[in-house]
Amino acid sequence: MKNTLLLSFMVCGIYLSAQDTLQHLTFDIDKKYLNLPIQMLEDRNQMTFTSGDELVRYFDIRISNGEPDYWVFADVSAFKGKKIIVEYPKSITGLSKIYQSDIWAGQDSVYRETNRPQIHFSSRRGWNNDPNGLVYYDSEYHLFYQHNPYETHWGNMHWGHAVSKDLLHWEELGEVLYPDELGAMFSGTAAIDHKNTAGFQKGDKPALVAAYTAHKDLGEGKGALETQCIAYSNDGGRTFTKYEGNPVIDSKAKWNSSNTRDPKIFWYEPTQKWVMVLFEKDGHSFYNSDDFKEWTYQSHIVGFWECPELFELPIDGDKNNTKWVIYGASGTYMVGDFDGIKFTPTSGKHQYVHGQLYAAQTYNNIPAADGRRIQLGWGQDMWHKGMPFSQLMLFPTELTLRTTINGVRLFNEPIKEIEQLHKKSYSWKNLTTQGANENLKTIDGDIFHIKMKVTINDGTRFNFLYHGNSIVEYDMNFNTLNDAFYENGDAGSRSIGLEILIDRTSVEIFADGGAFTVVSSLKEAKTNGGLAFLENKNIKIHSLEVHQLNSIWENAE
Repeated sequence: MKNTLLLSFMVCGIYLSAQDTLQHLTFDIDKKYLNLPIQMLEDRNQMTFTSGDELVRYFDIRISNGEPDYWVFADVSAFKGKKIIVEYPKSITGLSKIYQSDIWAGQDSVYRETNRPQIHFSSRRGWNNDPNGLVYYDSEYHLFYQHNPYETHWGNMHWGHAVSKDLLHWEELGEVLYPDELGAMFSGTAAIDHKNTAGFQKGDKPALVAAYTAHKDLGEGKGALETQCIAYSNDGGRTFTKYEGNPVIDSKAKWNSSNTRDPKIFWYEPTQKWVMVLFEKDGHSFYNSDDFKEWTYQSHIVGFWECPELFELPIDGDKNNTKWVIYGASGTYMVGDFDGIKFTPTSGKHQYVHGQLYAAQTYNNIPAADGRRIQLGWGQDMWHKGMPFSQLMLFPTELTLRTTINGVRLFNEPIKEIEQLHKKSYSWKNLTTQGANENLKTIDGDIFHIKMKVTINDGTRFNFLYHGNSIVEYDMNFNTLNDAFYENGDAGSRSIGLEILIDRTSVEIFADGGAFTVVSSLKEAKTNGGLAFLENKNIKIHSLEVHQLNSIWENAE
């Protein structure tokens, strides 16, 4: 039998007792947050929160042993007036630093940090990856996303939640889906149940229904079990109730695979059915349902990995001439036809993006008067040096289908709302690289929206620089843009049009009206030279616009 009590004391309302291994801290909750010190050299250990006899939270965390690298927080406002017992399987000095407050550690400087992205959503603390549940509801654009609130690396998958009125300025609301007995909260989507097909609605407004994957590790050598679940909200996505009949799909046995995840759901009007597109083993499967609860397998298409997306778009804006687009996490896509049961490709696979865009998703329920297909993607492996958060969401874009010399292709451009961020603008025409650089010397700042049209009169390439690093390298001979093959729609052209977004840690480049997108991390500055062309007497710059941008964070200025 272990020695059950080696030490007991009370400091500022915290009762601390230490066992040989398991540590206990008891908090009488009267504040909104518990602030937790993190040290990345420490091993992860599981921390649990218990209220009464109920296990209410559990997550892996690296509690500091000494001076913290940074702080994270847990929202415990739901437990005000109650006791929470915090358990941790290691005696470590950082446990005594945990404290309650109505302010989370670092809140006074949030969004003003040195390497905080200023025109891209990033979480207040911790890690984010895939966007989930993109839906427009009750005059808000909802962004749910894969989130580890407790450190800057992947793990502890929750669904975080943020909302926006304009797709630019975001308010982060916190976690809404927590790991449970079925597993961690992996990716999924959300839709509005206008017809109350599931019977979840309470009150006058339709329920917001989320479909997500529960991922449960089965132990060493046994792989994982991934099942599909649903949850619903009647308060605008602020809280969710998980369906008591979860999981609604368990297809591991059918596919003999641990890879069955990332449901995309939408209403298909011609058949009056819900459609789920689900990544399973080697591609995307299609399911139908009348009520979100019972799902029937219909068909499967191979060749995609993770995070399915499927939507219909007019070709060249003609609503009487449409095609469907299907893609996976990498952004490679097919164009084709869909009848609610099966996708039939007519061309593809094609590629519209290269680089660090992954797991993009488009918005459900955009008002018909708007009609745009708006996409948000994860800026994969984008790190922000020295920051208590990592990763970001890329700038929202509009997707369209257009006819090109190579056939119907997907185009991707920044949403028009970016103009609302323009702070100070500069515009020139008919420049040499030397003349352009003289003008660019007058511009400072670190967030930009740039447009240019460039012709290579002789030779094969040109470069555009930022702080001494080449952020654009176009090679007309090899048809490459930053070393990625670009299928130019005008095979005989020596010109290229570019739209560029520069933030503190990222660069997004859109070629020729969105025909091709390149996404990359911003390299550390070599010089303080700002924006410049690599001087080349054979380059003509037909037009150049530079817009300095305001931050999307109200308290960042």
